[in-house]
Amino acid sequence: MSRTGGRQLTDLKGIGKKIAGRLNEAGIFTEDDLRRAAEAHRKIKERHPEETLPVCYYLYSFEGALTDTHWNAIGEARKWELKAQIIG
Repeated sequence: MSRTGGRQLTDLKGIGKKIAGRLNEAGIFTEDDLRRAAEAHRKIKERHPEETLPVCYYLYSFEGALTDTHWNAIGEARKWELKAQIIG
């Protein structure tokens, strides 16, 4: 269980208790851990296959949390980079 440096997840923009709980299940506990956003996204999808959520709900929100930006304002180029990380 990693509890490395950085702010706690719920201190980050757009990360509430439910998402923080899902991240914790995936081994993500802090801001530094969240830098593995694509890995976290994959693990959450594996643990909750019954949920069909738009990619923005997690992956873009993680990026927004790390940059203190609303997920919709992170820019199309970065969104494509993030999607490429989870597609393969």
